[in-house]
Amino acid sequence: MTSASSVVRADPQVERTRAHQRAWGWYDWANSAYVTTTGTVLISPYLTALAREDACPGLASGAVCAEDLSILGVPIAVGSLAPYTITFATIVSALVLLFVGAVADRHPRPTWLLGGLAWAGATAASLMFFLQGSNWQLGVALVVIANLCFGASTVVYDALLNRVAHPDDRDKVSSRAWALGYLGGGLLLVINLGVMQLYENLGISYEMAIRLSLLSAGLWWAGFTLIPVLGLRRIRGTTAVPVARSAGVVGGTLAQLGDTFREVRNYPQTLMFLLAYLFFNDGIQTVISSASLYGIEALGFETSQMIITILVVQFVAFGGALLFGAIAGRVGAKRTVLGGIVMWTLVVTFAYFVPRGAFTTWLVCAVLIGTVMGGTQALSRSLYSQLVPQGRESEFFSFYQAMERGTSWFGTLAFGLMFQLTGSYRPAILITIVFFVIGGLILLRVRVREGIAAAGNEQPRIV
Repeated sequence: MTSASSVVRADPQVERTRAHQRAWGWYDWANSAYVTTTGTVLISPYLTALAREDACPGLASGAVCAEDLSILGVPIAVGSLAPYTITFATIVSALVLLFVGAVADRHPRPTWLLGGLAWAGATAASLMFFLQGSNWQLGVALVVIANLCFGASTVVYDALLNRVAHPDDRDKVSSRAWALGYLGGGLLLVINLGVMQLYENLGISYEMAIRLSLLSAGLWWAGFTLIPVLGLRRIRGTTAVPVARSAGVVGGTLAQLGDTFREVRNYPQTLMFLLAYLFFNDGIQTVISSASLYGIEALGFETSQMIITILVVQFVAFGGALLFGAIAGRVGAKRTVLGGIVMWTLVVTFAYFVPRGAFTTWLVCAVLIGTVMGGTQALSRSLYSQLVPQGRESEFFSFYQAMERGTSWFGTLAFGLMFQLTGSYRPAILITIVFFVIGGLILLRVRVREGIAAAGNEQPRIV
């Protein structure tokens, strides 16, 4: 079995170049198209519309369907299908991503693994073009596959941050990449907004405009993934695993996972950060994944208005990520993330009181979300990278990614259950405050420098 002492390190000065950092950051640009166009804006309301057409044919959009869907004999409210689908995808991911992390640490060419996983997810995202009528079952399957591949590819991607950036530079590099992602996702969303607004002039139906937008997100994700895959192609795996290799791929991966679970108790501050992240990130992910559903179903906005909303969030988040990165350079990532959690609590409370149809007020909420969203996520990633043992980056980031964006399951489950119990999305969105409060209180207890020392990493100037 392996241990931290079996790490084989390449020369970090060769890997930590500006060229490597720029190439690495392009994957945020690539996958953000799927996160924004598909995951945040279109798929939840579109999947709900497909399910409504199956359960209540001919019912007007936005009307409450009194009939339930049946999945393996279990009654599911039409409005709960989308959050339940994300919940199921997350539960599957929580198990699978651990194996992905173990494989990635043993893989001789991690960037090719990154590309393979990304292209598989992009294929599933592109196939969403074929969703129409009442075919929500295919939609559920494609969402699960795309989300799983998204999370798996991000495990490999996040772990490479340790390879391309010095500890003192990680907040900046991570924040710039996240800002680049918001810019890319926003640009594609502008294009899709034009298609959905001008669909009649283009000679297509509104449904076809949505389907083309779903397709564009998959193609964007696949195409721009070429930049990090080619730009980082010379980076090799960091860990030698001779015993695992002799045991074969499956046996070796299981052996390495067993070793990691035994060792993880030696990193209590890393575990405490993960627990904090589980809660406050679940709150963030639930807000992100449910925003369009909340806006359309609870507040009565059109899909085009929700695209405008997400565009505001995207472009404000570009500046917000850079702003939070600059603040972290002065006061440290931990304090900055804690401030962001407080802001999230206030933003959700504000969203609860937005009147139905009050689009201008809703846009104010969008500006607040954009300001805080990118910074808290980017700095959480860079802060965690300091707490990860050398040679186990992918494995430890698999724990992290199981709780990452689009894979939250406590929050989406609570959101779906609250809607099923109350028939309203307002109390459902308000319940996310509980996750922010618990996560923030746990993060307060994390002793970051102690965790960095335990992981055997170089101490940054400011944490």
